[in-house]
Amino acid sequence: MKSELIIVNEAIFLALIKQRRSGAFPSPPSPARPQRLESLARHAASERCLGTAVGCPGKGSSDRPWSDTLWDLAIAEVEKRENPDDDDVKPGEVWEKSILFMGNKNGGKTTIILRCLEREESPKPTLALEYTFGRRARRHNTPKDVAHFWELGGGTSLVELIRIPITVHNIRSFAVVLVLDLSKPNELWTTMESLLQVTRNHVNKILTKLEKTNPEVAAEIKQRMWNNLQRDHPDSALVDPFPIPLVIIGSKYDIFHEFDSEVRKIISKTLRFVSHYYGASLVFTSKSEALLLKARAFINHLAFGYDKSKSVSVDPSKPLFIPAGLDSMSQIGPPPASDSDLGKMRANTPLELWKKVFEKTFPPKSCSDLQDTKDPAQDSQYAEYEVDVMRAQKNQELEQYKRNASKSWKEMDFDSD
Repeated sequence: MKSELIIVNEAIFLALIKQRRSGAFPSPPSPARPQRLESLARHAASERCLGTAVGCPGKGSSDRPWSDTLWDLAIAEVEKRENPDDDDVKPGEVWEKSILFMGNKNGGKTTIILRCLEREESPKPTLALEYTFGRRARRHNTPKDVAHFWELGGGTSLVELIRIPITVHNIRSFAVVLVLDLSKPNELWTTMESLLQVTRNHVNKILTKLEKTNPEVAAEIKQRMWNNLQRDHPDSALVDPFPIPLVIIGSKYDIFHEFDSEVRKIISKTLRFVSHYYGASLVFTSKSEALLLKARAFINHLAFGYDKSKSVSVDPSKPLFIPAGLDSMSQIGPPPASDSDLGKMRANTPLELWKKVFEKTFPPKSCSDLQDTKDPAQDSQYAEYEVDVMRAQKNQELEQYKRNASKSWKEMDFDSD
């Protein structure tokens, strides 16, 4: 059977394009190519509507053979599919993004980062603020893009450290990933509120400075907050988008899945509301490879501009997966409480109302209960013999000084007047 009659599917077509582009397939195929291949090339032409494209009346014509034109357009189409979000990145320019991971202590942040970077390492407890990075090439023989990954340890106890990675110089390319431990619902709202509030206040201070020094950039960042919502979205007046891209990850889904169905429904519904209110994406994950891949898809979009998934899962009996802007208040429904209870609650904002309903079911732990009281200097993973010996000696000297000082105070005579 002649090669012209072979049915070429899209995957093979794209492979041929890559071969053609790299020079491994120098000559175009016969003009009598299969219909499927031709339709793909025509699709590229109709989308771009270039001057040489077939089917774009009024745009002129080309002196080159028709088959060459289709191949050129198809190559451009492949590059567009491989790099959907790099319109602002010039050829040869390195794409740099920064992401801050924060959330519950021992919530799984390090595990998620290692999986995103495809590193086969055992996660270790994070001390204060840690940094790593990942590199990916958008295409063959191009500089690798860089993603800076920051991780805030200690839960909410070290939240003030977020000022270090988020600066006026990288605010345009910064994103936040909030990891919430689904197995600890009584810590969930307090952790989320504390971390997001401090981060938002810091970002808003940076935007205030930018309004004076670079108003165009400040306006661009503020406008981008609303990009995930359609222009006529019915919830526009009910939401308050986070000033920089935000992804909320519910970790330890394997433990959460064993909870009572009503408990799962309340937590899932509340996190759906919070994510939609802040214009964030929401995904539940665990150590399961399939669920980690879903979380990785969101993070790769933030870090390297990969395609953003359009699939949605809102079934409370399954892991949630909701990209930003694809949920709505009507689908989420009212807070999970009776009408009489809702009538007794006073709230100034929808977020405040949902908080009161959630905390009625899951009384929160205070911030002091969530503080990390363990001394990292006593952690065996940071042991250094010379330093530890000197520290022990200084501790002994300090205790001796305290005892001597105490004796001298007791021996002092004070006037009774």
